Amino acid sequence: MIQSADVREWRDHDVVDAKGHKIGVLEAIYVDTTTDEPAVATVRTGLPTRQRLVFVPLDAAILGPDYLRVPYAKSMVRKAPSIGTDDVLPAEREEAIFQHYDMTYQPGGQGERQLARR
Repeated sequence: MIQSADVREWRDHDVVDAKGHKIGVLEAIYVDTTTDEPAVATVRTGLPTRQRLVFVPLDAAILGPDYLRVPYAKSMVRKAPSIGTDDVLPAEREEAIFQHYDMTYQPGGQGERQLARR
């Protein structure tokens, strides 16, 4: 598991898929609010004039010398839910991220968000 302190050091590094194809650049980390462990990253993709942030889980991510490798195909990540580079993830769109990757979404008992940006 990637530790919270380690992840901050990898901002602006390349994010690659299992085959080494570049997906984009690591922008931010969202932690699971129940464990405070890194859960999802946003990856900056697109043309310089039309960039967006796509979400990718960090459950099986591997750190390399200058990259973060995720076990998802580039095409799958690029189709994931996204936000603008200056936007914030709305609470009602969290579940769509988990559904895209066939993961279980579990908000808090009082309806709290599962993800928080760090």
